[in-house]
Amino acid sequence: MNSMQMFELVIAMLLAIILLHYAARALGLPPAVALLTGGALFAFLPGLPVISLDPELVLVIFLPPLLMDGAWFIALRHLHRHMLGIIALAVGAVIFTTTAIALVAHMLVPSLPWAACAALGAIVAPPDAVSARAVLQNVHLPRRLSILLEGESLFNDASGLVLFRFAVAAGMTGAFSLVDAVQSFALLAIGGALVGAAVGAAWVVLAPKLNDNYLMIASSLLAPWASYLLAESGHLSGVIATVTTGLICGWYQHVVFTATVRMNGTAFWAVMIFLMEAFVFLLIGSSLRGVIDRVGGFHVVLAEMAGPVLAILAALTAVRFIWVFGSDAMIRLLRGLGLRRYTPIGARAATVLGWAGMRGVVTLAVALSVPENFPGRDFILVTAFAVIIGTVLIQGTTLGAVIRLVKLEEPESDRARMTMSEAEAAMARAQLIIVERHAYDVDGTLLHPRLLDRYTRHASIATAYAGQEADFADRLHAHFDLILQAVAAGRAELLRLHRNGDIDEETLHELERDLDIEELGALAAKA
Repeated sequence: MNSMQMFELVIAMLLAIILLHYAARALGLPPAVALLTGGALFAFLPGLPVISLDPELVLVIFLPPLLMDGAWFIALRHLHRHMLGIIALAVGAVIFTTTAIALVAHMLVPSLPWAACAALGAIVAPPDAVSARAVLQNVHLPRRLSILLEGESLFNDASGLVLFRFAVAAGMTGAFSLVDAVQSFALLAIGGALVGAAVGAAWVVLAPKLNDNYLMIASSLLAPWASYLLAESGHLSGVIATVTTGLICGWYQHVVFTATVRMNGTAFWAVMIFLMEAFVFLLIGSSLRGVIDRVGGFHVVLAEMAGPVLAILAALTAVRFIWVFGSDAMIRLLRGLGLRRYTPIGARAATVLGWAGMRGVVTLAVALSVPENFPGRDFILVTAFAVIIGTVLIQGTTLGAVIRLVKLEEPESDRARMTMSEAEAAMARAQLIIVERHAYDVDGTLLHPRLLDRYTRHASIATAYAGQEADFADRLHAHFDLILQAVAAGRAELLRLHRNGDIDEETLHELERDLDIEELGALAAKA
């Protein structure tokens, strides 16, 4: 495939993303499902080349920005509060799943060496950050459950990759040391965190000195790749490094970025992450043909591998439920013994947490990186691909229904001390204090009557609204609907003036920006 054909293929995939995303919304499906299915069909279109993925390149292109985006917006206070549960999922569940799947695989395929079984377990054990984000973005979860899933998907790749590397090394050399594995994981994690902290601190210090909106946004794009590549070059955990950088940058971006940079940067990142996630699932689906060709065709898969692969997929799902419910039972036991620091999530939340175990790009990329002469490579590849398709298609399409069925509720302990309307009232009072302080000159003359009236009314309305949201809902909706109608009328008149030649493009863009800001504010307030 030459350069022009590669470019044409990328453009075709972009068109496919738009069409499949639109189809998913029309059919009420998670976009990830439509993209994965469409990519698989795309792969078998006649005349198209077989898409062969370089696993290292896939990880380095897609993983750092996707991890950065997840860490950037995660609630750091809740992350710290539920860190024990996240570690239990990101480390404990991965080790437990790797061991269980290795046992199941060896039982189903006795000819498969233990090292190959362990490698397979490590490949399919960690749920994927991209898959979780893609499926969960359209469902609402209680804060604790959301943090557990987000935190797990951010950190579990590191433990999975360490287990995989040791399993491959054991398969190639015949030697394995548990002590070395534990030491290696500790070194990778701590070293990666230090690299990530250094890159994050450098960004916090240097980004404001750029004094340019676009350069500051570009620096936020550079940070995840810098962190990942620096850590990997030092044989440390690029995943932990990138997540650490994202946590630091996300915490300080409120003081580093101006309002303009934040609005532009958020829009830029939103579009980029949307395209990256879409390309990931399309590429996963498109790589199906290469995997099938590599093992000898569909008839080989169906005749020799279908039974064990489906059994492993079922075992993988069951093992996650065993770990989640077992951990919750252990917490209940400890509370019964008097250790009440931690609270169980309950059977309803545990059901959702157990079902939300989608695999994705990391599983595929790691499976593709298995050495050519590694025992059982073909079986590992087919199983990894089946796990991705099975978890995304089955769990991804039904997760919303499961959430609705169990009727999750936000625990009182996880609710914020203030509602949004109460926080808005507090903010309005703080603004009014500043305006009142500077509204008069030294001899008591009122200098800013309109500003004082505006902020006084805002503080009064916000205070009255706090805690009485239901009583004001209809009037507020009507209020903001009228604002949106006024904005639409202003935009129509602005375009008429421009089309008639009464104003130039500069005036059009400046006034249109004011209308856009007013419209966004009304839409946000109405929502």
